[in-house]
Amino acid sequence: MQAVQKAKVRKGDTVMVIAGRERGKTGKVLALHLTEGKVIVEKLNVIKRHTKPNQKQRQGGILEREAPLALSNVMVFCANCQKPVRVGVKVLADGRRVRACQKCKEIIEKA
Repeated sequence: MQAVQKAKVRKGDTVMVIAGRERGKTGKVLALHLTEGKVIVEKLNVIKRHTKPNQKQRQGGILEREAPLALSNVMVFCANCQKPVRVGVKVLADGRRVRACQKCKEIIEKA
C-alpha cells in the first residue's frame, strides 16, 4: 500500500508551477491525487488523447485534457505577494486555524 503524501495545496487553490515545461504559469487546482502525489491544474499541462467512439461517449477523435503534475512542482500563489509562497497555519482570535502566507502573513483563501 502506498503512503498518502501530505499537501498544503487544496482543491480550488490558485497555484504556480515552479518546475517543468509549464514553469511560471498559474492556474486553479481541479483535483488532488495524494496517493500518487499528483495535482491537476486547470488549463496547464494539456495533453491530447486519441479516443475511440463508444456507448458513453458517442464521438471519438482527439480530445485535449489536463494531465497530472507532480505535487512537488507546484506552490500556492499568494494574491497579496504576487509570488508562489510556502503555507503555514495561523490561529485566529476566535480559535479557528487558517492557512496563511509565510511571507506576508496574509490568510490564503480558495479562489
